[in-house]
Amino acid sequence: MRKLLVIFPLLLAGIMPGKYASAQEKEGVHEMSKDYQAPKDPLVIRKLSKWQDQRFGLFMHWGTYTLWGEVESWSICPVDWVVRKGPYSDDYNTYRNAYEHLQYDFNPVDFNPEKWEKAAKAAGMRYVVFTTKHHDGFCMFDTKETDYKITSPNTPFSKNPRANVAKEIFDAFRKDSFMIGAYFSKPDWHSQYFWWKYYPPKDEHANYDIKKFPERWQQFNDFTYNQIQELMTGYGPIDILWLDGGWVRPDGKQSIDMPRIANMARSHQPGLIIVDRTVPGEFENYTTPEQSIPDKPLPYPWETCMTMGYSWSYSPRDEYKPSRQLISLLVKIVSRGGNFLLNIGPSDKGDWAPEAYKRLEDMGKWMDINGEGIHGSRPVAPYSDKNVYFTQSKDQHSIYAYFLSDSDDVKLPAEVSFAVQDLKKINHISLLGTKAKLQWTLKDGQLTIKIPKNMQEKSGLKYSAAFKISA
Repeated sequence: MRKLLVIFPLLLAGIMPGKYASAQEKEGVHEMSKDYQAPKDPLVIRKLSKWQDQRFGLFMHWGTYTLWGEVESWSICPVDWVVRKGPYSDDYNTYRNAYEHLQYDFNPVDFNPEKWEKAAKAAGMRYVVFTTKHHDGFCMFDTKETDYKITSPNTPFSKNPRANVAKEIFDAFRKDSFMIGAYFSKPDWHSQYFWWKYYPPKDEHANYDIKKFPERWQQFNDFTYNQIQELMTGYGPIDILWLDGGWVRPDGKQSIDMPRIANMARSHQPGLIIVDRTVPGEFENYTTPEQSIPDKPLPYPWETCMTMGYSWSYSPRDEYKPSRQLISLLVKIVSRGGNFLLNIGPSDKGDWAPEAYKRLEDMGKWMDINGEGIHGSRPVAPYSDKNVYFTQSKDQHSIYAYFLSDSDDVKLPAEVSFAVQDLKKINHISLLGTKAKLQWTLKDGQLTIKIPKNMQEKSGLKYSAAFKISA
């Protein structure tokens, strides 16, 4: 992932959230795909529809950078917006060498993917996307293409029977019917075929003239193809190939021959959803607004990927968004027809922060009551009215109106009123999680629900109240 603004901390120091908190939860800021091409393969269309029904997924960025509490990968990229601090920061080559030697100390002995799966499932998550390789090139799977990997003898964790963590994660989540997504970085800053040591790197792009050295670039194409083929053949059923690093693209003259990769991948994984993110065209089956929410529904499948804290990777001093904010984000995203891919970064020891588990527990309790208007839902006009956001059941028999609270404990006014569209008759309205008997009036496209006095101050509900409207 690429930050809107990144502050790289002292080694072993935390991210400074306040420095770039404004990058979070922006509305109306998104990576608009003007040239979206709907897939034609019936199997892809079917899987894409299934994926949209899941609505809520887990993202995990994990690698050796967690040993330093460092932002993933970008600190080794020589671009002018990166700030390095700490004992190695005075010299780029020394810093990069120390970073790449983190492999020799990476030993996440607390790794337990079943614990993560249990917490994610209870929270209402239904798919997972895991970083098999980020831009720095360190592989969290047992690739045969490089020794810069978690299963290398150079990595202490290689002696653990669960060292092939990508496989362990995919197997653990798949057992409980999660859809499986493999994140894979197209650029690889460790590979000699991308950042050739003959030249110093200048930025995130390949550091040599591809036209001058086409054989070397072809070697990178083959290297990339082979690694993706390993993931498509040795890790069980994969539903999503989530490709990052959009600057590696044909119009940037860094083609990796996506048609060849896609044909191979789908020959092993029929119906595979491919997300060549920020590269509009045949291989961007859904779009991925990062750390932002579109201000209205988009005319194609999409997913907001966002951090639970302020960093994609683990930092011991990260600050996690409050549960109420996370619920609000979920409701807003789903009301506009999107999926919410929420990132939690495991630590260097191989577990999440206790606060992450607590947030998922809170979300799960809310989803137990209100999830029927989230999973399998569809957007419905007018989408939102003030602090009320709408979804519709897949069979179109019910509309859910989510009243977003401004406090953790929901306090309802005497009347909740909002605009509705194309509703001529209402058979019943209920307040999910309660036995409240509600009265309502529908006039000139405005629905007004009267709230019983005993439910106004002490509804017993948390974060958001959902009215189920049966027509």
